[in-house]
Amino acid sequence: MENQNEQKHYSLIIVIVNKGYTDVVMEAAKSKGARGGTTFNARGTGNKELGEFFGIAIEQSKEMAFILVDNTIKDDVLLAIYKDAGLETKGQGIAFAVSVSDVIGLTPIDINKLDNFENK
Repeated sequence: MENQNEQKHYSLIIVIVNKGYTDVVMEAAKSKGARGGTTFNARGTGNKELGEFFGIAIEQSKEMAFILVDNTIKDDVLLAIYKDAGLETKGQGIAFAVSVSDVIGLTPIDINKLDNFENK
């Protein structure tokens, strides 16, 4: 693994939107520097009364996007997603970020250094 001081810091942005809106999410994320993500189908279990309280229809068919980004662009990516697919859009999306401590696979690493990682 990289030296602690050299290690980049990443966040995983998780987005939940109505079915058919992950393309909008990914376009927004890429416009701010994200390189890609993983999308999949999901099913919501929202409370009908909660939807009525917020004045939105809660649809059971959902899609999710997982987008790993460098922390230097995290806020810009989240804001772009909110503008294009947030609660006030047809996507009715919510997004949040989770800090990620170890990442392998975004850049080549020296396999010999993995011994240090395995012995943590």
